[in-house]
Amino acid sequence: MPKDSKGALQIERERLLEKVSDFKEKFKTDGDHLVQDVFPNKILELEELFQTMCLSKVTDMHCDLNIPVPDPILFSNDNDSGEPQSKKRKSDNDHQNSENNVSGTPVMVLPNGAVPCNKKLVVLSERMKPLIWELIDHANLLKMWIAFLIPKIEDGNNFGVSIQEDTMGEARQVESEAASYLEQVSRYFITRAKLVSKVAKYPHISDYRQAVKELDEKGFISLRLICCELRNHYASLHDLVLKNMDKIKKPRNANAQSLY
Repeated sequence: MPKDSKGALQIERERLLEKVSDFKEKFKTDGDHLVQDVFPNKILELEELFQTMCLSKVTDMHCDLNIPVPDPILFSNDNDSGEPQSKKRKSDNDHQNSENNVSGTPVMVLPNGAVPCNKKLVVLSERMKPLIWELIDHANLLKMWIAFLIPKIEDGNNFGVSIQEDTMGEARQVESEAASYLEQVSRYFITRAKLVSKVAKYPHISDYRQAVKELDEKGFISLRLICCELRNHYASLHDLVLKNMDKIKKPRNANAQSLY
């Protein structure tokens, strides 16, 4: 390879290394800001939101399904067809058996239009989802911040490194649990849609309507619990990092060599 090409390659490598170094330094700066400033603000924000989601509001989560109960169909017992009674009864039984083979009532169109979502829970879930996304992002940032603070592998004096690894493990666990909260939110709407379809198919059965109300209450309690868990995750990570800040930033004591 010509010397000019080698020189150009070396310059390019140095440029890339400089960019990667800046990238790591940015993580270190952002991580320190995250723990010192962002975490306390998120704890207070989530605590304020949690206090507004009091248990007395559970019954306020009910909403109208917009599915009316159809009027009952009246059947006449008069034998006006002139057919023998036994033959007519047999014909009616065959018709009834054929109807029993049909699962519910086919729903072609609802008389009052579309069935709305529970708007109160939709608003609340839309408020919670960005907070969940932020926790996932913050846990990932915290994890990478500590990863870049881990020193090179050496024999002995690794107690501080073990603290760093434990803190990274806690951040990784928080990240995983926060992702599961998003699944809980989507699962609520899927389950509710199935129950509402049952109400449309069996409009005379009140148990399905009551099940929708119970699910809405459960959805509110679930969102309230998610808010509480988000607050607790921020508080526990903040407390863990602050208590071990010295070891996280400087896992190895420069004077430890004099002990050996």
